[in-house]
Amino acid sequence: MSTNKNTTKETNQTDGHELRNAGIPFDLGFINSININRSAVERRAATIATRRTVKKQHQAAWLLKAITFIDLTTLAGDDTPGKVKRLCQKAKQPVSKELLEALDATELNITTGAVCVYHNMINTAVDALKGTNIPVAAVSTGFPAGQSPLPIKLSEITASVNEGAKEIDIVISREKIFTGDWQGIYDEVNAFRIACGDAHIKTILATGELATFTNVAKASWVCMMAGADFIKTSTGKEPVNATLPVSLVMVRAIRDYYQLTGVKVGYKPAGGIQKAKQAIEFMILMKEELGNEWLEPHLFRFGASSLLGDIERQLEHYVTGCYSASHRHAIS
Repeated sequence: MSTNKNTTKETNQTDGHELRNAGIPFDLGFINSININRSAVERRAATIATRRTVKKQHQAAWLLKAITFIDLTTLAGDDTPGKVKRLCQKAKQPVSKELLEALDATELNITTGAVCVYHNMINTAVDALKGTNIPVAAVSTGFPAGQSPLPIKLSEITASVNEGAKEIDIVISREKIFTGDWQGIYDEVNAFRIACGDAHIKTILATGELATFTNVAKASWVCMMAGADFIKTSTGKEPVNATLPVSLVMVRAIRDYYQLTGVKVGYKPAGGIQKAKQAIEFMILMKEELGNEWLEPHLFRFGASSLLGDIERQLEHYVTGCYSASHRHAIS
């Protein structure tokens, strides 16, 4: 997938010393030309888990790395300040000191990539994470359905940024995809990008609702054209969330966008990633399709709430040879 459009690059950099995505002009002709071969995607995705074997100490190293990609998340109706504070403590110390000592990993200063909450818990999370480099991410723009009017969506973003959120996870208006209003999605995401200011914008496509891989690819491109720092699969509330085939479509769009602009856009699979084995499969996908450069927290995240507990269990099994009960690794 290629095009000869002129591009612009922004001079400000991310914490990972990468150029932020300033976006490029919208090109409907290019978007309409995108067509994805579903069977080819599914064949390639089916090989990902079988092409590379990660065992023993290598698996432990990959799992420790995976922890740094986790956006430790609580998005429930029963969230309380106490629950969020406990989540933040877990983000700061995701693995027990004893386990880190056994793994000879105490000097790595491992934390999760971020803590993700609803707007009304931002202040609690910011206070709990003072003195760390762990950013607070907030879901916004009428999450999860995205059916709020645009002025309300923009006010949500502004309010969250003012409360101290450093990352904003927005949802796109999926109905615009099914009416073919790609310009409308571009304009909306671009307005969100401007409202975010220095906060990074992660655009949620809700891929489980988009019906086709072609729609997923088109939505990925439109969001990146509009200035998204990350593209993200799901809200976690759809019947189908992050899958390897959908992820393959999205990361190849990221790769093509990088080849076109020289700007790296991040990727965040979210929803349904509960097991350490799944995390490694997604990491293999990133390594094979985008390279080691993308295996850093400023370019790759997991949206997950229960993944960390299973990673801890697997690390404990590596150290002791025994699996501990899941309740010993509660997140909050």
